[in-house]
Amino acid sequence: MALHVAVVDPLPMYREGVAAVLSAAGHRVEAPAELLAWVRQVQRGVVLLTLEHERDWDVLGRLRDVAATHAVIALIGEEPAVLGTRAVRAGARSVLTRDVAAGVLRRTVEATAEGQAVLPAVVATALATGAHRTGGDTKPPSPRQLSWLRQLAEGSTVAQLAGRAGYSERAMFRLLQALYQEMGVATRVQAIVRAQEQGWFGAGTGLSEDLGTGPGRVRR
Repeated sequence: MALHVAVVDPLPMYREGVAAVLSAAGHRVEAPAELLAWVRQVQRGVVLLTLEHERDWDVLGRLRDVAATHAVIALIGEEPAVLGTRAVRAGARSVLTRDVAAGVLRRTVEATAEGQAVLPAVVATALATGAHRTGGDTKPPSPRQLSWLRQLAEGSTVAQLAGRAGYSERAMFRLLQALYQEMGVATRVQAIVRAQEQGWFGAGTGLSEDLGTGPGRVRR
């Protein structure tokens, strides 16, 4: 059965690669400029949503609230155990890494549309064991440190962050590493996820009203 599939990814070449794989299997693939409008127009479909920045997680939350008949597949890059478990808790039915083989992509889309959940083994293990959860007694970072984390979540590089904060890039890197250690995490992604889970960002991350972003192997 032909499926309606929306692909939301910042890279046109990646969207085109996904479309080529799924269209060859007979599915109708679109890259809507306004995702919520597409969801309202299509009675039932599958959304492939790349999660890179905090605004992408806001999109996932909105889909969970307004698109009960649509299955969401989260596309993630680094830290699959951390981001994958967060994506499932945020409403994704299935999780894929962005460099997944074309055949796996097609089978996952079709299985997800049929009501199945497809997850990488590390995500399934983390969900089953609770290994992704963090303690609730972590001391919140300072307002300045939270500002750094928020900027990183919104896509800033360490160099950009250093320029705004008045540090050298090397000094900024050392400050961030010290912050991660204080938070009990090892990487930028884990720090951002921890801050989000603890509610430290509050409502200040913001999101544009426009939800769109506008093979052998499907690669970034």
